[in-house]
Amino acid sequence: MDNGAVSASPHATPDPTPQAAAPASDDDHDLDDEDTTETPLPVIPPEDGTAAPSGTAPAPAHTPAPDATAPTTPVPAAAAPAPAPALGDTMAARARSLLVPVADAEPRPAVPPSVAPVLPGRPVADRPQVRAPGPVQGEQHGVACPWCATPNNPDRHFCVRCAMPMTLEDRSSVRLPWWRRLFNRNGEAHWAGDRPRLRRTFDRILSWVVAAVVLTLLIIAGVNTPAAIQATRDHFAKRAPVAPDSFAASRSYPGHKPELAFDKINNSWWGPGVSQSGEGEWIEARFDEPTRLLDLIITSGTSVRPDQLSQSALPHRIKATITLKNGKTTTREITLDQSAGPQPRAFRVGEVTKVRFTIESSYMASGSKQVSIAEIEFIGPSSANAT
Repeated sequence: MDNGAVSASPHATPDPTPQAAAPASDDDHDLDDEDTTETPLPVIPPEDGTAAPSGTAPAPAHTPAPDATAPTTPVPAAAAPAPAPALGDTMAARARSLLVPVADAEPRPAVPPSVAPVLPGRPVADRPQVRAPGPVQGEQHGVACPWCATPNNPDRHFCVRCAMPMTLEDRSSVRLPWWRRLFNRNGEAHWAGDRPRLRRTFDRILSWVVAAVVLTLLIIAGVNTPAAIQATRDHFAKRAPVAPDSFAASRSYPGHKPELAFDKINNSWWGPGVSQSGEGEWIEARFDEPTRLLDLIITSGTSVRPDQLSQSALPHRIKATITLKNGKTTTREITLDQSAGPQPRAFRVGEVTKVRFTIESSYMASGSKQVSIAEIEFIGPSSANAT
């Protein structure tokens, strides 16, 4: 009999020698001791395909090696085993026994999004809530309101719905104060919600002041509108020289008459024939037809040449007295420079009949010199402006 094989006889006993038990205790003690103890592994068939000899039984389960001093008992022979399954089938069955049956996964329903996509909104103001009239609190057959006919309790003085007085007072005979009669002549009482804005005394005074200022400005603008229109026309009008029709003077130096100051020749001059400043002496230009004058040009001295300025005194301040068509007179103060050549000045007057120039002071006045004026020119609107 081979080592590791037992007899088929039920009364056969294993070899008590240590050589038969040692291989079982040394070779079969591995990591699969626990599995093989419960489920014995089948006998591996030989590789050459020959069947195992009959009469051989599968190897007994692994038992620990008996102590040398422990008594041994005979092992009964096992019954004839069934044909062992293949190794691959046994491993597959063991693997299937370890699996836990799991039901097939059911399809999950689509989870709706927690927040639905929306367009960006804009803030909207809350809608005003309209208050409806509340329930009538008075008696069903109480005193009717004279304004809205709502029944009220007899002890009420004002209506529970419209808050108007429960009694109609005749105030037609009541005389109002003067200040109330001034601003409320009809004496009509305004309904609630239609009352005018409350105005204080200061507001009324301020309103009157503003109205007075506006009225004054309108009057001033109305009075000065024609003058403003005429000034605008004069500013943009074409200009032309205007010659006087006649001349006059308080006195004249021989050979230097007043018409020489208006002949448009700058080397001829007019002089009063008195020394010093010639204060109070005058020269006058007259117009047969009322003429509008825009500018004035005065040339001082006896000539426009600078080297001849010292030959006579030069006028400094001149008062121009203007006589209009209606006989009224107006004056203009003209201040000249101590220089040679023409000196233009603004001189806007209308409907002029004559202009008198009175000398008030002079430059370089002395007892051996007299004041002189070489030229006086008037500039008016050109006749081309009318076309």
